[in-house]
Amino acid sequence: MEYRLLTLWKLAAPRQQVYDTVRDSLDWPSWWPGSEQVEELDPGDEEGIGSIRRYVWKGRLPYTLTFVARATQIEDPCLLAADVEGDLSGWGRWTFLQDKAVTTVRYEWQVRTTKAWMNAVAPLTKSIFANNHHALMRSGGEGLARRLDVRLVEAYFGELPEGS
Repeated sequence: MEYRLLTLWKLAAPRQQVYDTVRDSLDWPSWWPGSEQVEELDPGDEEGIGSIRRYVWKGRLPYTLTFVARATQIEDPCLLAADVEGDLSGWGRWTFLQDKAVTTVRYEWQVRTTKAWMNAVAPLTKSIFANNHHALMRSGGEGLARRLDVRLVEAYFGELPEGS
């Protein structure tokens, strides 16, 4: 089953500070509830392109998801993108925009589940799985705001528009 999910966080913080904290995914478990483990498998080139990290996530539902992400684009302080394989297969992309004192973080997540049991129940539970993702992303926005000691001005969770 395919998922096309969109998250927007607006934080009262400088873009570089937000970007640097999000880019340092090895530190996510210290501030992002649900991020159980992040392990670097390959550092990639000097910019981090090609780096590979293994992620283990646990949301509100009684299962964990494990996948590896390979960095495909890094443009400091504007863009981070990766392809993922494992319990989920697809791609994720972070973009960072600053308008005055507010940084908008846009996260696009286009993946499909690869676990047979998830695919079997997906026709009945797709919205539950999507809401679990949104809850993890909400906790990430709140955790990031706490980590940076700033205000989470706004957060949005929904479907990624077609053609994105």
